[in-house]
Amino acid sequence: VPGNYRTQLWDKQSEAFLPSTPGLGMHVEVKDPDGKVVLSRQYGSEGRFTFTSHTPGEHQICLHSNSTRMALFAGGKLRVHLDIQVGEHTNNYPEIAAKDKLTELQLRARQLLDQVEQIQKEQNYQR
Repeated sequence: VPGNYRTQLWDKQSEAFLPSTPGLGMHVEVKDPDGKVVLSRQYGSEGRFTFTSHTPGEHQICLHSNSTRMALFAGGKLRVHLDIQVGEHTNNYPEIAAKDKLTELQLRARQLLDQVEQIQKEQNYQR
């Protein structure tokens, strides 16, 4: 499961959120449904993290700022943008096409099959 994030600090003068300074870091921790830590790592003010889930179910993703001093200096406000991709969105189809030597039509069929499988999983979950 890949995830991207970026942070913004509140600027009192402009009264708006601005991109964070490079000194700000974030600690990302991911726990599986059993509470086992799958990922625990320090990153910068923006970054990309990935983890592999071996257990189905609800996972917990926690992002912690590494510096309370910077958050207080910024007026105590920190905005975090988080984008997590799951299911067929995690597949790198150009890479799959090159590896398996697929034609454009074969690749599109693979994408459609992956989407149908994802829809089935979602329907089963909703039931």
